[in-house]
Amino acid sequence: MEAVSTPNPRRPVMPGNKLFESLPGAADPATVTEAAHRTAELLVRGVRKSEDAEVHARVVKLADEYGLDELAELWSDSPADSLPGALWRLYVLRSWVHSNAEAVSREFATGRKYAEVHAVVAGVAEPPGPAEVRDMVDAVLRGVATGDFATTLDRAAAFARIVATGRAHLADDGHDQVLSASKLVETADQLQTAARAERAGNLW
Repeated sequence: MEAVSTPNPRRPVMPGNKLFESLPGAADPATVTEAAHRTAELLVRGVRKSEDAEVHARVVKLADEYGLDELAELWSDSPADSLPGALWRLYVLRSWVHSNAEAVSREFATGRKYAEVHAVVAGVAEPPGPAEVRDMVDAVLRGVATGDFATTLDRAAAFARIVATGRAHLADDGHDQVLSASKLVETADQLQTAARAERAGNLW
């Protein structure tokens, strides 16, 4: 992947029927949307009803045995203003940063000069080198299960916006890098919209 490309990692290969068999009600691919919402809700909201406990245990086991990639595949076609859609964008952002940490850290260092408020929200350690930006996105993903989800989305949005700003300022090939930066801004906007919906109790 080019360091200046928009976050668009190759979709992971599904583990076949094993994944769907482990998710009650998801054996038929036509029910993937329902499975996407159910797994996303369990991961973000936790177990709210006793009958969810077994499903939650299976979801966690899936993440342990197959990795987050396969769960994320369930969310990949979900709308941006939905809970699984928001999780998918967080997953893509993390995958992209881990694949391009050096370039992203350079873009972040440049972008924060022009977006100081967003830099405070993102919370990247000083100085923002490759290890620091990887640590930041990992911390954001941990916040899905352990912190306030709206804040998690806001932090990710701020990070994406700073990197987009830095990318635009560092652009040396014109159209491609500017277009890539604009797509990152779009991702940031989607994450912020999801954060507002979460605070209003409307993100599902």
